[in-house]
Amino acid sequence: MGMPKTAVVLFNLGGPDSLDAVRPFLFNLFNDPAIIGAPGLIRTLLAYFISTRRAPTAKKIYEQIGGRSPLLPQTENQAKALEETLNGNGAKTFKVFVCMRYWHPMSDQAAAEVAAFAPDDIVLLPLYPQFSTTTTGSSIADWKRAAKAAGLSCPTRAVCCYPAEAGWVAAQAKAIGSALAEAAKNGPARLLFSAHGLPKKVVDKGDPYVWQVERTAAAVVRSLGRDGLNRNGLDWAVCYQSRVGPLEWIGPNIEDELKRAAADGVAVAVAPIAFVSEHSETLVELDIEYRQLAGQLDIPGYLRVPAVGVDADFIGGLAGLVLRAQDAGAGRCLSGEGDGKLCPSEQQCCIMGETV
Repeated sequence: MGMPKTAVVLFNLGGPDSLDAVRPFLFNLFNDPAIIGAPGLIRTLLAYFISTRRAPTAKKIYEQIGGRSPLLPQTENQAKALEETLNGNGAKTFKVFVCMRYWHPMSDQAAAEVAAFAPDDIVLLPLYPQFSTTTTGSSIADWKRAAKAAGLSCPTRAVCCYPAEAGWVAAQAKAIGSALAEAAKNGPARLLFSAHGLPKKVVDKGDPYVWQVERTAAAVVRSLGRDGLNRNGLDWAVCYQSRVGPLEWIGPNIEDELKRAAADGVAVAVAPIAFVSEHSETLVELDIEYRQLAGQLDIPGYLRVPAVGVDADFIGGLAGLVLRAQDAGAGRCLSGEGDGKLCPSEQQCCIMGETV
């Protein structure tokens, strides 16, 4: 018999690979019941309306970064790096597959590829460090559907989250430290952790995303060796970007934090705390739109921390999560202590590393 084979499925959002793909990509996004909770036919009609209406603006965004999303090639690079790291010990054979939620390769294609590999077990690994029903929850739900259709029945474990995983935190702290040092050349500097926003009603239903984003920020601040918001420590804040539509969204939003920085006369280093890859939210929103706003507000300096990408600490941390997932018992939260759950009891939506 050969060595045991493990399939690792790396989940990400996906992005249009051409300007023609922008509208269907948006349709897939808004037709997701985790994004719009209306009944099927109503949701589909809403998705068609919203995607048609928003496509022209979205196309202009992607035109600024070459007419396509860079997310797939970056995720493929992360998959390659993770596969090389996992196969370094030689005890098992690992193959890493990319599975995008809203554009190709999507769950059905990825599940077919995994089935052809015929693994002994599967580990589902989101590239979302903080769990949300709208990201990890949606991806794993769609994977379950596709895996059943593909006839996959081998043992499967899901990594639910890793907001304070040591490798992820170390990679963030390393990049942030460099940016803060550069920003400080202009005088006092403030670190802004920027995460993708959510409608407030999602969080009010028990989604742990905000709680976990705050855990990531606190862990990075500890890693930087500084303590809190005080005169002798690091000046930092968590904020949220990408707010759209009429609903009330979680805050504070990044625009208000930039205005506060301008009023205080401090430079800013902006770190994407929930993104592990570069895409439109970092390359357009953070690098172009908010940089322009910072200039209009006369902020003394604006530095943007790069996403972790294939940083060795981050990839090593992901490899450790895969191995722990294989060893953990059913129902165990991989980010919790002992057999406990990471999130407080009022956070109702986490899958707790469940057996899939």
